[in-house]
Amino acid sequence: MAASMASQAAARGLRTTTSKNILLDKLKCTWLSPRRWLNLQEYQSKKLMQESGVAVQRFYVADTASEALQAAKRLNAKEIVLKAQILAGGRGKGVFDSGLKGGVHLTKDPAVVGELANKMLGFNLTTKQTPKDGVKVKTVMVAEALDITRETYFAILMDRACNGPVMVGSPQGGMDIEEVAANTPELIFKEVVDIFEGVQDEQALRMAANLGFKGPLQRQAADQIKRLYDLFLKVDATQVEVNPLGETPEGQVVCFDAKINFDDNAEFRQKAVFAMDDMSESDPTETQAAKWDLKYIGLDGNIACFVNGAGLAMATCDIIDLHGGKPANFLDLGGGVQERQVYEAFKLLTADPKVEAILVNIFGGIVNCAIIANGITKACRELELKVPLVVRLEGTNVNEAKRILTESGLPITAAENLDDAAKKAVAAIKK
Repeated sequence: MAASMASQAAARGLRTTTSKNILLDKLKCTWLSPRRWLNLQEYQSKKLMQESGVAVQRFYVADTASEALQAAKRLNAKEIVLKAQILAGGRGKGVFDSGLKGGVHLTKDPAVVGELANKMLGFNLTTKQTPKDGVKVKTVMVAEALDITRETYFAILMDRACNGPVMVGSPQGGMDIEEVAANTPELIFKEVVDIFEGVQDEQALRMAANLGFKGPLQRQAADQIKRLYDLFLKVDATQVEVNPLGETPEGQVVCFDAKINFDDNAEFRQKAVFAMDDMSESDPTETQAAKWDLKYIGLDGNIACFVNGAGLAMATCDIIDLHGGKPANFLDLGGGVQERQVYEAFKLLTADPKVEAILVNIFGGIVNCAIIANGITKACRELELKVPLVVRLEGTNVNEAKRILTESGLPITAAENLDDAAKKAVAAIKK
């Protein structure tokens, strides 16, 4: 029971790349996750790669069926691939509410591209990773389809254990790299990069050889590896993953599909990249929370959780569940919280009609409990809080915080510890 609540929060709130951890455990590395997920569409990632000289398929982007048709004609390719642009995976097996099956289609006829785009654009595409009603498709990518004779895997990751970037590659691409790491670890190759020196020629050539590129293709692949590393540094990425990095019958090394993760702490100097952030598919409450540097994930229960620290937030969700309640959310205030953030957090919590009680669980290390207390009393008064509020505070300046809450005259229920707080929150709803 407790594990299920923690896994919900971890899977969505922390955005933990569990599969990546499995791979990096095999390599004795530690994966660093960014603070928040920057959402880029496939064509945006390809554009960034293209700007850094990385070889990708020729492509155009279209917002209307007529634009898609014209793009297909301009490509003048033997075969064309049309891809619906949404952030969710599983597009190829998805279904549109227009009746069209599949968000990825191959054709040799440009006219067919226009017809297919007409059944994609403006319609919802439902996949295994989208909400039940799907996601509206507003853009399609029209690209040159290339044959692939061989698929490899290549990634650059920022790794704490290695004190910088590490390259990871395998000649077995086009499949789940986690399966390769688990079943044939000898096919996983790693190169630690000195961040001051960058990727050396011999490293790039060695990785290309390990990926199975031979003859002139080895040098070509090494060049692509170095360009990908340049992109990695240029955009302050925490990950650039190419799967597959493919070889074509014409003797080209091409990045067919890529995922780029960014360090959100570098947003101040990556304004052009972050301006591309596609928030249209994000939950509006999560988007609003992110503006205040709050990590919010809505759950299905009725007890709102107001906590500092992801681990404490998951523990709070679990203990509520243990005592027969259901968390309404996962909300992590982080370490440097200020009064205004507390106020904005309460606004988010009270805007949820499912919330019947609020549980505040703060352990003040970096956080000053008095700041939390002042934020709580301000929010209670100005928002005219109408649901039961249970508060458990511990740590820095806790006595002053308790004094502020006691003297506020507000109907706040104090708790001695987390277990006591969870019991009181659940009881408040049952009254």
